Amino acid sequence: MQRVSRAAVRVDGEAVGTIGPGLLVLVGVQPNDRADSCERMIEKLLAYRVFADESGKMNRSLRETGGGLLLVSQFTLAADTRSGLRPGFSTAAAPARAEELFDCLVGLARARWDPVATGRFGAHMEVELVNDGPVTFLLEN
Repeated sequence: MQRVSRAAVRVDGEAVGTIGPGLLVLVGVQPNDRADSCERMIEKLLAYRVFADESGKMNRSLRETGGGLLLVSQFTLAADTRSGLRPGFSTAAAPARAEELFDCLVGLARARWDPVATGRFGAHMEVELVNDGPVTFLLEN
């Protein structure tokens, strides 16, 4: 999860998802992740306090600031990098399962928030962002 001034995702040169100020969330799905985790993750993303209040402290959430939410699937986040010089992907969920859970996350996000933008699952994407801070957190469920 990254706090951004703006972010965009392109596939074959076409912008498929863009936001202004808000959160860019790179989503990695692992084999043990479950659909009920999507609910907790969306609530966490909307309520996590990473935006500055009047005193400059991280005390405001996406809900309070009204920013955009850009969700991008990224299986490489689930890679096993503990040994060797090449990542292993046995720690990532199978593509069909990962897409199912990513779609679940997107559906819940769109039911609770606007604007929500996404990348395109399984596509080669170019992600462009201006990280505000920089502020980046690993958010686990």
